[in-house]
Amino acid sequence: MARELTFAEAIHEAIEQEMARDPKIFILGEDVQLLRHPLLQKFGEERVRNTPISESAFIGAATGAAYSGMRPIVELMMIDFFGVAADQIMNHMAKITYLSAGQLKVPLVIRASCGGGYGDGAHQSQTIWALFAHMPGLKVVIPSTPYDAKGLMIQAIRDDNPVLYLEHKLLADYWLGLLAGANRYKDIQAEFSVPKAGTKGQVPEEPYTVPLGRGEVRRPGKDLTVVSVGVMVHRALAVAEHLAAEGKSLEVIDLRTLVPLDRRTVIDSVKKTRKLLVVDEDHKSYGLSGEIAASVAEEAAGSLDDYKRVAALDTSIPFSLALERVMLPSEESIERAARAMLK
Repeated sequence: MARELTFAEAIHEAIEQEMARDPKIFILGEDVQLLRHPLLQKFGEERVRNTPISESAFIGAATGAAYSGMRPIVELMMIDFFGVAADQIMNHMAKITYLSAGQLKVPLVIRASCGGGYGDGAHQSQTIWALFAHMPGLKVVIPSTPYDAKGLMIQAIRDDNPVLYLEHKLLADYWLGLLAGANRYKDIQAEFSVPKAGTKGQVPEEPYTVPLGRGEVRRPGKDLTVVSVGVMVHRALAVAEHLAAEGKSLEVIDLRTLVPLDRRTVIDSVKKTRKLLVVDEDHKSYGLSGEIAASVAEEAAGSLDDYKRVAALDTSIPFSLALERVMLPSEESIERAARAMLK
């Protein structure tokens, strides 16, 4: 049975159902007993474990637990904080299966918030998912709807590889609540068109999975292919809706995961529309937008008449909301690029 859940409720339900199914699953991280109190009440302190504020320590502990037979979900508050645990992530959990010739598995999920658009500055607004997608051995998941949030979380938990599960703060209602409590959400919503559609949606009650590596065509179209992930999917859909009133047909693809990457859905769409626009909140250089372009060029160059990228500028994210609006992709910048391609 499907009901309406928020983004955070869908993720919570996925974790709760999986913990009830498999006693090897446990959660650890900073203040998780407070933040996940319903899970603490249901499963106890052994399976909902507070840690010191030491990302290197608790991500290292989770890695050891994973290749010892457990299935941890480790909560990294913001992806910006990965740096102090980079060795544990990139040189241990990502490489153990390869270095052990497949004898050791690392069934581990790192759950982290990401993204800007609300004026939190350079150290708490990044996406930086291209860094992790570039590292062999890690899978990278970026849901954009409550339905996918639940299904992708269940699939990530059941995967025998380490999975980085990224939640954009403008979709996760927990973060929106913090903003509202700070009396900033109303201003931010008006300034940045925070997508209400992404924060609530139909979610089945029973457990289900969404496969990793399979994108979703959110809106069919014939004139232009728009590819994105996370909150930018909703901005692309808003632009597609606006331009549809003028007779322009945009096909919007939500990649859902960066690793594995569904190149085939993108290439098939480009063969139909012959035009490709990639929208990425990560930095423009050396990132997802260039990877998609290269994939299309290698397999469908003859089908591509035009290509553009709308991505974050190659600079640190400013604290100023006005400057952040210039630095990150917006509905206006996406629409401007789309119109230029549809002339």
